[in-house]
Amino acid sequence: MSQSGEPVSGAQRGLEPQGLIHLADNLDVLRALSDASIDLIYVDPPFNTGRERRYTRLRTRREPGGDRRGFQGRRYRTTRLGTLSFDDVFDDYLAFLEPRLIEAERVLARHGTLYFHIDYREVHYCKVLLDRIFGRDRFLNEVIWSYDFGGRSRRRWAPKHDNILVYVKDPTQYVFNADDVDRIPYLAPGLVGREKAARGKLPTDSWWATIVPTNGRERTGYPTQKPLQILRRIVRASSNPGDRVLDFFAGSGTTGAACLELDRRFVLVDDSPEALRVMARRFAGAPDLAWKGFDPDAEGRAGTGRGAGGRR
Repeated sequence: MSQSGEPVSGAQRGLEPQGLIHLADNLDVLRALSDASIDLIYVDPPFNTGRERRYTRLRTRREPGGDRRGFQGRRYRTTRLGTLSFDDVFDDYLAFLEPRLIEAERVLARHGTLYFHIDYREVHYCKVLLDRIFGRDRFLNEVIWSYDFGGRSRRRWAPKHDNILVYVKDPTQYVFNADDVDRIPYLAPGLVGREKAARGKLPTDSWWATIVPTNGRERTGYPTQKPLQILRRIVRASSNPGDRVLDFFAGSGTTGAACLELDRRFVLVDDSPEALRVMARRFAGAPDLAWKGFDPDAEGRAGTGRGAGGRR
């Protein structure tokens, strides 16, 4: 719908590029969007860990006398390609999020869904905030994404999961395409028969997916990048082809990558030039994209500052 309350037609949406990518403060972009103009929102804000998040990209090649030892004693030479980072700290985290989530509720279509990705430190406070903005009756799910990477604390249970809070605009009508969701294997396939075992089962609210491998093809080098598998599942389940998806902490653009694969339109926003440079490399050659505040063909003009940024 437009700000006047009139529905936004498919023809009007068709005038837009498939992907619109902003280098901007996300609150400014949100305030410029029309009411009820977005079908699906994925939000992955910084987790307010209180420290800088950094990721150093390395290239390795096999070389006798190299600085790193690998499998069966082979030696490798490493070359540092660069470091990406952002400050994951806010003096008042909820005060930062609240006006952005109020706008998110406004721009979400009546059939739309919001996925809010956070960690165990802040999820309880964010749930109360979202209940106040959306209403408790619009809370649909808490998805737990579990992974297995990194060290194991010997002083407590090692935290190896993120929380994704799912809200709908209207609990009586929202998109959920169960038949389009990727299926997972049965743990005991012999108990369900050959046909069901081959088909697999629907995921529950507990998702197991590895983080993006350090040397994987998907890796962009952006700090705390999320796996494409997670965004594919969200986009398939809670939107339809041609729908408009919003991610206003876009990071490396994983939401946009999923939308390009699955024929959805998307709006990405990040205030970090580093993030936009990563997206420019990731989307190189993709047709029908528009960039606002950033020239992907002349990255140097975008500056080298560091912003709050997204996390993917």
